[in-house]
This record gives sequence, structure tokens and C-alpha cells, in this order.
Amino acid sequence: MDDITQQTAAPVFWASRWWQLVIGMVCMALVANLQYAWTLFVAPMDARHHWGQASIQLAFAIFILTETWLVPLEGWLVDKFGPRPVVAGGAVCAGLAWVMNSYATTLPMLYVSAVIAGIGAGGVYGTCVGNALKWFPDRRGLAAGLTAAGFGAGAAVTVIPIANMITRSGYEHTFLFFGILQGVCILALAMLLKKPILRQHTPAKKKFAVSKVDYTPGQMIKTPVFWLIYISFVAVAAGGLMATAQIGPIAKDWGLARIPMTIFGVTLPLLTATLSIDNVCNGFTRPLCGFISDKIGRENTMFVIFTGEGLSLLGMMQYGTNPYAFMTFAALIFLFWGEIFSIFPAICADTFGSKYAAANAGTLYTAKGTASLLVPIASVLSATGGWSLVFTVSAVITIAAGVSAKFILAPMRSRWIHSHDEPQQSVLAVAGNGKASRLSHWPEQTGE
Repeated sequence: MDDITQQTAAPVFWASRWWQLVIGMVCMALVANLQYAWTLFVAPMDARHHWGQASIQLAFAIFILTETWLVPLEGWLVDKFGPRPVVAGGAVCAGLAWVMNSYATTLPMLYVSAVIAGIGAGGVYGTCVGNALKWFPDRRGLAAGLTAAGFGAGAAVTVIPIANMITRSGYEHTFLFFGILQGVCILALAMLLKKPILRQHTPAKKKFAVSKVDYTPGQMIKTPVFWLIYISFVAVAAGGLMATAQIGPIAKDWGLARIPMTIFGVTLPLLTATLSIDNVCNGFTRPLCGFISDKIGRENTMFVIFTGEGLSLLGMMQYGTNPYAFMTFAALIFLFWGEIFSIFPAICADTFGSKYAAANAGTLYTAKGTASLLVPIASVLSATGGWSLVFTVSAVITIAAGVSAKFILAPMRSRWIHSHDEPQQSVLAVAGNGKASRLSHWPEQTGE
């Protein structure tokens, strides 16, 4: 009987934190189509039902808002019940939403499915990022970056099959087939996800401030340092979105969109080639900058990257009418912008601890939704001062966020962490008969 018990208790290979990271990345890749493949369905739906593209795109706006603003709640569920039930629920919602889209004959039905899709996507996204932060307290930037990169990689793999199936079998069949496929695959992977077993360990010495205390979301939002991080996230996300969302219209206004460009022996219209390169840069930068921030510190990385983003925006403004300069600066803009989805979750966990990392990172993630509400300002700016004004405002906002990260956020966050860690260490000293120990929640690293 003891032998059977020991065999049953033996860890399986996917219990390793690296396998947990890979599973999370695949789940993110599978749910990414809800956002990135949507544009392929708009024209076919309009051709079938004549709802108008603006009315159809309202469903996408509903999806984004639902996905963004419900992540704190979904993160709270992850912290309380673990990742498996939340991702499983997200899988059901993601699959159900696309199945509903395949049968939708009215706009209200399309909007309801958008809400369900947002719940599903947010559940998977928030869970996988939060779980990565918990499993990798020593490599939070890299882990969050790889997980966020998976969200874009999925669409890159499946966008061509989806487009081909729409052409061959119609958008309804494509919604149905991929909805069921993605939902079933995410549901199966959800069964392999594990909640880290947090133990008390002496953490590796860091060159930058990391909290030894775990804060709930309620406690976190009462701190000034959180709101400074939040404002920085909104500023950089809005500044980048103002420019990145307008790449297509800018290329057309400057007469560049259809210029043939040959890259590695393949000739494509400039706008198509630019967007392809931009997506690669947007995915690549997330784990790269996350890894760099693990080495040199979050605020130092933010200072360099945000400043680079601002200079790239100014470069696009000054030299972007040249086709090669346009492609180069567009790639740099995406390269310097996409890392916000790895650095900000990492700095949130560094500041407020691992125990409630999913809910805390989800609360911070709402900054993306706040930033999206500011994007229409770009249209107002372009109408009054042309694209130069859009780039100038975006660059100023982004560079200001970088400077404030280095010279305001870094010292403020360090002081706050040290001042709040000292009482905790005093309590531990009393409990340990005068021997203070610096403890932190670290996961059981099974299978390594």
C-alpha cells in the first residue's frame, strides 16, 4: 500500500514550473484569435447581413472592454481557487462565443457573444500571466514576457488557415469549427495547470527593490505607488496606441501603403510588409525586455525603452515619408512599445508580492482599457495639427513616463517597500526569538 501511495504522489513532468509556463503560453496562443482574427470576419458578416461595419465593430469594442475590466475579478478567483477552474471556464466561454457567432442573425446576439468572449479571453489571459508571476518570482519579467508573447503568436499561426476556411466554407463554418477546436484544446490544457505550492524561502538577492509582504488588491489600490505605476501604464499604452493604431491611415495619407517592397525575395505592398514585421517585433520584445528587466531592474529598463519609443515616434514624424524609414521606425515603435505587457505585471508582483499576483496584475491590466478610451484623441489631434501633432504628443507622453519611472517611481517604490518590509521583519524577529529572517513566498519547484 505504501508503494502505491508513493507512486501516486510522484510528481508528473508537467508539474515543473517550466512546463506550467509552456502550458500557459499555449493557452494564450489558442485564445488569441478572439482578438487578432476578428478583423477577418467583419467584411463577410457585413456582406451576409448588411449590418454595417461600424455596428459589427461595436462587438469588438464590447469584447475588449469586457476582457480588460473583468480581469481583476478573474484574477481574484485564480488566487482563491487556483488556475484550473478559471481557465476551464474561460475555455467554455471562448468556445461558446464563437459558436454563437456562427449562428448569430441579429446584432444583439452578436453583442452578447462578445461579452461571453471577453469573459473567456480575460479569464485565460489574466490566469496565465498571474500564474507565471507566481511560479517565477526570480524571473518575473521573462515569464510574463513569454506568456504575453504567446497571445500574439497564436494568431500568427492560425490567421492563414482561418482566412482560407472563410473563403472556402464561409465565415459561419469557420466560427463553428475554430470555436469548438480552440475551446476543447484550452479546456484540456486547463486540466494540466497547477497552483504553485508557496513555501517560505530566502529569496535570491536582487539589485532592485522586491517586496517581502503580500498585499491584497484592496490594500494595493490604497497606496500612492500603485497609482503612479497605473498612470505610467496608461500613459505609455495610450501614447503607443495613438500611433500604432494609426499606422494604416498614416501610410495611406503619405502615399506609401501600396508601394511594392521586396524582403527576403518576397514582394509585398509596403503596408502589408510593415504590419508583418511590426507583429514580429511586438511579440519578440515582450520576453526580451522582460529578461533585461530581471537583470538591470524594472525602472531602468522602462527609462531606456520608453525613451527609445519616444525617439522612434519623433523619427517617424521627421523621416517617415521615406518608405524604408517608415518601415524601420514603425518596427522600432512596436519593438519599444510591446514590452509594457511584461514589465508592468512584473513590477506589480515585485511591489505587492506573489500571493495575490493574479488579482493585482489584473487590476493593473485595466490600465489598458483606460488607455484605449484615450485613443480617439489621436483623430482629434490629426484633424487639428496633422500626423505630426499625433507623433509629438505621443512622444512627449512616452518619454515623460520613462523619465518619471527612473527619477520618481524608482526611489518612491524603493522607499515604500523598505518602510513596509521593516515592520514585517520585526514581527519575524520576535517570532524567531530575536533572529530576524528575510522570508518570501516562493513556489515549490517540482520536477526541476
